[in-house]
Amino acid sequence: METLSRRRLLKKVAAFGVVGPMVAKEPSVHTPALRFPTNPRERLAVTSWPFRAYIESPTNRGREKSKPGIDLKEFAAMVVKRFDVHNINPLSDHFSSTDPAYVKAFGKAVADAGSHVVDLGLGGKSFGDPDASQRAAAIDYGRKWIDIAVSLGCPSVRQHLRSAAGQPPDVDRSAESLAKLAEYGSSRNVIVNLENDSPGSEDPFFIISILQRVNSPYLRALPDFGNSLRGHDQQYNERAVDAMFKYAYSMCHVKDRLTSKDGKVDEVNLARMFQIAKSNGYRGYFSMEVDTASSDPFEGTEHLVEQSYKFLS
Repeated sequence: METLSRRRLLKKVAAFGVVGPMVAKEPSVHTPALRFPTNPRERLAVTSWPFRAYIESPTNRGREKSKPGIDLKEFAAMVVKRFDVHNINPLSDHFSSTDPAYVKAFGKAVADAGSHVVDLGLGGKSFGDPDASQRAAAIDYGRKWIDIAVSLGCPSVRQHLRSAAGQPPDVDRSAESLAKLAEYGSSRNVIVNLENDSPGSEDPFFIISILQRVNSPYLRALPDFGNSLRGHDQQYNERAVDAMFKYAYSMCHVKDRLTSKDGKVDEVNLARMFQIAKSNGYRGYFSMEVDTASSDPFEGTEHLVEQSYKFLS
């Protein structure tokens, strides 16, 4: 491979909006080049998380047997029929199996529905664990799902981060581990996204510190419109989402409200969120992820689709 000067390398990386010190001595200069749709409806997607009560899977802890069940293979067709949306991002826990035959059958069902898998949501792993074997297991888990993403023609995975029990999140160890996962993603042309979700290990500014250290175009932010309202106010949430969009590339999650365990409801200013995305030059997908503590998943998703289409049109 041709050796790049430091100046040329930094210019190439800066084009993707990534700044900060690097972990890897020789980071990959290969960059993703996705062609995103420009039609507003084609930029929409639906995640399987709000529909977890209905999805039959041995690893889905959110299944409610009182509700009718579906296999994940049926999800894309349901989303097309009910919401007229032709992109999905299913969760790894919602797959009935990771056997190649099942994954192939799932991919065929998605294609037959006229849909696409645009992101895979992966479970939480401890990339900053003090135990090196736990960090290695987290990397292996991510690599496994990157390979599955390749088989499905899926351009990205969302990797949840988990802290070791009793340990604060560690940015240096997390960055070192995620740099290895991003390098593997680069070799397979699959982006690894990090979402602002759980407080602590997925605090938006902690995630940004990881992204700055790794400095890879294959490790990106996945902004969620509402998650950073937990324990914070609207101003903090807007700052967090704006900061995340500066490192986003292919995926974000759309929410219009968040209900806490004590019943407190925080409304999301959708117009402001879409304005923030636009001001940061974001061209990727918007995936509907209604908060089921606030809304019925079907009615809530219909509302989010309508509103998202309006703001993108």
